[in-house]
Amino acid sequence: MAGKTQRLSDEERNQLLPNLRALGWNELEGRDAIFKQFHFKDFIWAFGFMMRVALQAQKLDHHPEWFNVYSKAHITLSTRECAGLLEQDINLASFIEQLAVSMT
Repeated sequence: MAGKTQRLSDEERNQLLPNLRALGWNELEGRDAIFKQFHFKDFIWAFGFMMRVALQAQKLDHHPEWFNVYSKAHITLSTRECAGLLEQDINLASFIEQLAVSMT
């Protein structure tokens, strides 16, 4: 699916989203996006997490929307070009999950 700029099909969603839902990712109501809140020990851990996500996002040229307050990082993934979810959003969410697990 490299280079695909159309939203995920229903079949793709049924295949790709259940694992992320089980890990706490939620679909946003009224928007084709996924969201999760992460909690860390303190600001330094949250910021370190965000820095690592930023490096991966830059490699992928795919950047999350996020918000940080002290030990929390709130991340929303969606692709502006199609105003919805692409496989690259799912791949970035999977990377984020692996990173979060490694930091706890």
